[in-house]
Amino acid sequence: MTILNGKETAAQIRQELKEEILQLKNQAGRAPGLAVILVGDDPASQVYVRNKEKACAEVGIVSRGFRLPADISQADLENKIRELNDDQEIDGILLQLPLPEGLDSQRCLELISPEKDVDGFHPVNVGKLTLGLDGFRSCTPAGIMTLLKRYDLSVQGKKAVVIGRSNIVGKPLALMLLQENATVTICHSRTKDLPAEVRQADFVFAAVGRAKFVTADMVKDGAVVVDVGINRTEQGLVGDCDFDNLKDKVSAITPVPGGVGPMTIAQLLVNTVQSFKNRGKG
Repeated sequence: MTILNGKETAAQIRQELKEEILQLKNQAGRAPGLAVILVGDDPASQVYVRNKEKACAEVGIVSRGFRLPADISQADLENKIRELNDDQEIDGILLQLPLPEGLDSQRCLELISPEKDVDGFHPVNVGKLTLGLDGFRSCTPAGIMTLLKRYDLSVQGKKAVVIGRSNIVGKPLALMLLQENATVTICHSRTKDLPAEVRQADFVFAAVGRAKFVTADMVKDGAVVVDVGINRTEQGLVGDCDFDNLKDKVSAITPVPGGVGPMTIAQLLVNTVQSFKNRGKG
């Protein structure tokens, strides 16, 4: 059984980026720049933003943080996004979600220039993914695909089951798996006999946000399990999969924490550097 170590893999990617950014900086006279917008004081969002800023500093990306008050008006937030769209030293714009109540997050995401949408949430980039065109990919599913490739786990011709249909993980992941020639089933809360669907899968991707939802009896012997969930429980952080009981049955599995999470941040850095190069800076 292989532990798919996202923490180690992300560290390798950061080291590769660090070397690349040094070269890009010498060529272009500046490093890639990422703007991070945090509205309000949600504790979880603050932790995520700190982790992203720390990762940027490690590889040499210039991270500019914009801490905005929770009572900011929609118009003022939109003006900040427009300002960053026009800033030539900013290659990527990240709007940390969720936004405080009363702010329209979808409208804000659509306002971010698709060329700077390093989160891969803009409808233009989602459309490009659907059509198989080059564009920014949502960081969590793109990070998962990179993790599988780094462990030489091919989904081609295999049956993949994605549990969860969110716009950030489930749907884009299903499209990326299709592009790699997997046969894909998307399951969700209305799926009839979900365990029977999951038992057919060579690859199981769990993104439901329910602690230890995927149990050993739901997964066939030798399957690959990717756990996207992160749930806070009295026992600490656990995933959507029952890791302890699955690990002896599967051929490979991601741990929580240390699996998908670090890959998400690594992909954000990859996207930011790609934006820099796309914009003719590198």
